[in-house]
Amino acid sequence: MAFVIVESCIDVKDGVCTDVCPVDCIYEGGRMFYIQPDECINCAICESVCPVDAIMNEDELPEKFIKFTRINEEFFGENVTGWGQPGGLTDDFRTDQDHPEVRLWNNIADKE
Repeated sequence: MAFVIVESCIDVKDGVCTDVCPVDCIYEGGRMFYIQPDECINCAICESVCPVDAIMNEDELPEKFIKFTRINEEFFGENVTGWGQPGGLTDDFRTDQDHPEVRLWNNIADKE
């Protein structure tokens, strides 16, 4: 189990979650933040401070947000950033890239 960032973060990116994460497992993309699931220690601090309720426990995701588990995981893979497990948020691990579904979100959301 890990925490997942969902669609309400898109184009908001408040960032308070990155300030409180004790293991720096939340990384900044172009339109939203992403949680590296293998680095997350499931402390739930980020969930408690998110002003837009964009962070949820993976095991408690509503059906409409389940795809964000995959989106968060794939952001770190070879097809997006290639970061794998970066080991903590630093300036070297910030990007304007996003998962393809997030990059095209307005088009996808309009069709659903």
